[in-house]
Amino acid sequence: MSTDEQRLAIQNGALAQGATKRPFYEPIGNEEVVFKAAHRQGLSLLLKGPTGCGKTRFVEAMAYDLQRPLITVACHDDLTTADLVGRYLLRGDETVWTDGPLTRAVRDGAICYLDEVVEARQDTTVVLHPLADYRRQLPIERLGVTLDAAPGFGLVVSYNPGYQSVLKDLKDSTRQRMVAIEFGFPEPDVETGIVTHEAGVDRAVAAELVRFGQAIRRLETGALREVASTRVLIAAGRLVAEGLPLRVAALAAIVNPLTDDPMVSRGLGDLIDVYLGASDGSG
Repeated sequence: MSTDEQRLAIQNGALAQGATKRPFYEPIGNEEVVFKAAHRQGLSLLLKGPTGCGKTRFVEAMAYDLQRPLITVACHDDLTTADLVGRYLLRGDETVWTDGPLTRAVRDGAICYLDEVVEARQDTTVVLHPLADYRRQLPIERLGVTLDAAPGFGLVVSYNPGYQSVLKDLKDSTRQRMVAIEFGFPEPDVETGIVTHEAGVDRAVAAELVRFGQAIRRLETGALREVASTRVLIAAGRLVAEGLPLRVAALAAIVNPLTDDPMVSRGLGDLIDVYLGASDGSG
């Protein structure tokens, strides 16, 4: 990896081989094989799955394995094409062109990860089309140039299909330019291992948190927009590692972030009594 790539990695939180250890990621299927094969073929990737199931960590691990800098963009309603591609900015008495994150990735052969891409406006995501298909090009209209993607460039986008409305969905023309990988929550044994590793608690505590999380996922209620993710289970485990009782940690890190509805909160509190009531979280 060149000096420029290493600097890019540091500036953007990328993970370059030799610079740090591999981000912890426990595969739940063939997602690593599919990602690496697609990257070698210059194919763009679409990661689909619920919030907090490990999509971002997966991309970090793949960037490490492929020895590529990683540039992550958190998409939102106000994200414009200029935010991704670049714009002219005033510097002193001069007007200077400044590359956006997508353009930097194209020039430097980095992986550009657009997290929750459907949160961006559809007129913004159209700029991805010539990059995502066989052309692998980025037109920059303000400069009057078209950039060919440097070797090693990869485009990865993610979104949560269960959370988005009909008005916030990927266009078919965008989807069909990408290889899609479906994510879900890991099997209980795998998820217990993840919580154990990431939270620094013993396996018995992690297993209790996972059982509680699964109970929430089985609930049939429209009052919860999201279910308990692996992420919130890890957060609860970290509170336990700090000495909080398991029930207190579960309430603070799992139940309270999921809902503001008092009735739903009471119902989830009852689940805590059922699944965690006999434990003091001391592990």
